[in-house]
Amino acid sequence: MTREELIEQIKIKKSYLCVGLDSDIKKIPTHLLRKEDPIFEFNKAIIASTKAYAVAYKPNIAFYESRGAEGMESLRKTLEVIPKECFTIADAKRGDIGNTANMYAKAFFDKSSSGFDFDSITVAPYMGADSVKPFLEFEKKWAIVLGLTSNPGSIDFQQKELTNSKRLFEEVASTVKTWGTDSNLMLVVGATRGVDIAAVRKQVPNHFFLVPGVGSQGGSLSEVVEFGMNKDCGLLVNSSRGIIYASADVDFAERAGQEAQKLQLQMHDHLKTNKII
Repeated sequence: MTREELIEQIKIKKSYLCVGLDSDIKKIPTHLLRKEDPIFEFNKAIIASTKAYAVAYKPNIAFYESRGAEGMESLRKTLEVIPKECFTIADAKRGDIGNTANMYAKAFFDKSSSGFDFDSITVAPYMGADSVKPFLEFEKKWAIVLGLTSNPGSIDFQQKELTNSKRLFEEVASTVKTWGTDSNLMLVVGATRGVDIAAVRKQVPNHFFLVPGVGSQGGSLSEVVEFGMNKDCGLLVNSSRGIIYASADVDFAERAGQEAQKLQLQMHDHLKTNKII
């Protein structure tokens, strides 16, 4: 998917919602366990109930890999039922170099090789440019680079101040932008501290941010918008547990749709206020 196509979908749906498919066999409604593929049935219902409000879907790859071949088949079938106009993110956080990075790129981008055709993948940049650039060689595909995360351990490295007075996450953002363009690179920027979102936005004014941490993790959508939105929106705000586990009963899909709609209505107001729609 191109940048222009993504922006068009944001304007059409009046939303920048990304639904995280962190689908755990131990947490899905128990009545689904009687199905041949419970995870796929769960995902399919979630997608059907939220697709009017979401512009992106983000399967957390670990939840599928942990279940072996069966889990990866659930993932493949899930990808097939995500509407083609929606942006797809393989949340895999890969981070290696050379041929290994090339193989990771083929695994998630080359359908003829692996059966998967995601629009993007999350990538850890610790090993530098040669751990990210192989993903950028695929046309209309994106690398979403970890910039600033919202987990407690982010203080261990990301918040360290360097000799140039930048913090490490700011240096990562300013360096990463030289590896590609705002049409094939995004950054993961956690939602829990608005001033830090602003610091990343200063380094990369035009790039999209994938923003986890809103909702159940305590992040504020209004704060994310205040400090992170740009002229093209520039945000994909992810919600996982708050949507997909809104109910553990037979009404789980209906409740997921309701929670997604609540966020979409807020997003509509922010887009209108910022004159993007």
